[in-house]
Amino acid sequence: MRLSVVFLLALASVAAAPTINKGKAFGNPNAPLQIELFSDFQCPSCRQLHMQILPSLMRDYVLPGKAYLVYKEFPLPMHSHAKEAAAYACAAARVGKYEKVADALFEAQPAWSVNGQVFQAVSTALTPAEQKKVQALAQDPAVLAEVQQDMQEGQLERVNQTPTMLIVRGGKKYPIGGTLAYDLLRRFLDDISK
Repeated sequence: MRLSVVFLLALASVAAAPTINKGKAFGNPNAPLQIELFSDFQCPSCRQLHMQILPSLMRDYVLPGKAYLVYKEFPLPMHSHAKEAAAYACAAARVGKYEKVADALFEAQPAWSVNGQVFQAVSTALTPAEQKKVQALAQDPAVLAEVQQDMQEGQLERVNQTPTMLIVRGGKKYPIGGTLAYDLLRRFLDDISK
């Protein structure tokens, strides 16, 4: 009887572990740092982080294998087109184009966040065949569930703003909400890596 209880507890802990969509993850999964980035494509601060800080973070930590970057969708309720954008991005991950679609969405955010033409921005990063696949996948219940799951993981981690980076090192979690200067982020990452 005790063995079955231990098995059920182990199974519950595995089931509760956050999932990682490999199409939305970059770097070495065995890197000493894991950075989960909870973001909203319609959030101006997320746009700033994506365009100004992430390129340096990728260059200095992700590409050299020091950090594993995992994107998590966290569309805020006040952003009327953010959930649609998140669904397109998750769909694009399934065809290997998450990063390109994320770049396109953030680049064109000032336009589509006002006019609601989200797919117009998405389509610029895709071939015609990929556009059809992504449009269909964005309506797939599994893709919509992935967006919802990311949001639930963020709520469990008490994410209350976007962007929020959850940095994990040796089982310890360090949440960083909002944007901060890259020099400060770099110093923090270097300090916890020692």
